[in-house]
Amino acid sequence: MMAPPISMLVVDDDELHLQFVQHALRSENVQVYTALNGETGLALFLEKKPHGVLLDLVLPDIGGMQLLPQMLAADPGAEIILMTGSYSPESAVDAIRNGASDYLDKPLDLPRFRQRIRRLVADSERRQHAKWLDQELIETFTLEGIVGRSPLMLELFDRLRRVGPHFQTALITGPTGTGKELVAQALHRLSPNSSNPLLVCNCSAITETLVESELFGYVRGAFTGATADKIGLFEAANGGTVFLDEIGELSLPAQAKLLRVLQQREVQRLGSPAVKAIDVRVVAATNRKLRTLVQEKLFRDDLFHRLSMIEITLPSLSDRKEDLVLIERHFLERHSARLNRNLRGLTLRAQKILARHDWPGNIRELENVIGHACMFSQSEMIDVHDLPEYLRLPAGTEPPNESTMSLEELQRLHAHRVLAQVGGNKLRAAKILGISRNTLYGLISDNHDAKS
Repeated sequence: MMAPPISMLVVDDDELHLQFVQHALRSENVQVYTALNGETGLALFLEKKPHGVLLDLVLPDIGGMQLLPQMLAADPGAEIILMTGSYSPESAVDAIRNGASDYLDKPLDLPRFRQRIRRLVADSERRQHAKWLDQELIETFTLEGIVGRSPLMLELFDRLRRVGPHFQTALITGPTGTGKELVAQALHRLSPNSSNPLLVCNCSAITETLVESELFGYVRGAFTGATADKIGLFEAANGGTVFLDEIGELSLPAQAKLLRVLQQREVQRLGSPAVKAIDVRVVAATNRKLRTLVQEKLFRDDLFHRLSMIEITLPSLSDRKEDLVLIERHFLERHSARLNRNLRGLTLRAQKILARHDWPGNIRELENVIGHACMFSQSEMIDVHDLPEYLRLPAGTEPPNESTMSLEELQRLHAHRVLAQVGGNKLRAAKILGISRNTLYGLISDNHDAKS
């Protein structure tokens, strides 16, 4: 099956030369658009979004070197070939430095020109094939929404498939933003309980006085304000799975009550003498080192051993950077669909910036970066200027000298660092910084950058 033709825009004020190019490309599976001046050429470029542009250096209104940055700003992925009747090595180097993919003499050497266009067609077909391949790879190397093809992740997938049908309790550990909730969801969907609910409790978000009532429920009159019976999380999840996120934040008294539920497989509402048998699988997660907490008497050792019968440790993104391109494509497709946009991919220079970053916020940070770029991109290709400001520091650039920075600059830098550490979670970053979310948005916004 023949691939669909690529499109080529030719901008030249010489009508005979335009006809020559059209004739030369007739047999090359190329759709050709033509323009006799720069203004028309730019309008056609924005309308047709061609794969490549053959652009004359000298035009009656806007020169090729002036059009080049405008076209690349609109579509960083476009191949733009400059041509001129007055070649000089200096102008050629200048054109390439400014983003042109090639620089040709006029009149065009027909065999060389056709060879260059065939290479452009082949590159386009390879990119399309790579996109299809990425799609297949995502489908192949995805387990219940988790994407990865590195040895670490393939080992994780194998383990999840083996323990999913059999576990009663499981402990997921790993740095913030590595996808612990996704793993909990995968365990639930792989279990025989998958048709029943998976209910989530963020242990760090519940005050100590409310933990028992949230997890186990209460009866009317159990305490002041208990005007009606309330079902707890464990009862509501009966037959399904409970996910206890940030389990390391539970108080010791709450840990004792949780242990009893896990041992006896029954719950007792506050204020009620009755107990109720339950069939619930429990997945707990933490980014803290529970063994250290056990040694410090801050976490019960019997609860730890009960939970960690199956322990799954998630790697940080920096330990599996071979998954980076695949995860980027996964998030690109997700956010493209959410925004109803047809984004084709990331430019090579944008990918290089993402590859050199250490990703302290792991997968969550990467998703926030791709989501940010999808919203800010004005073309079908995500480029460097679409990425968050803190990633744009060129390779080899010295970090800012904090001793000479203004207080406002230091505040912004610190806000970006904290945001990266918590995987882009703005609510958590604002809490750590001791400021409101609106204040945080003001510190990290591009509008703020423009004002400073």
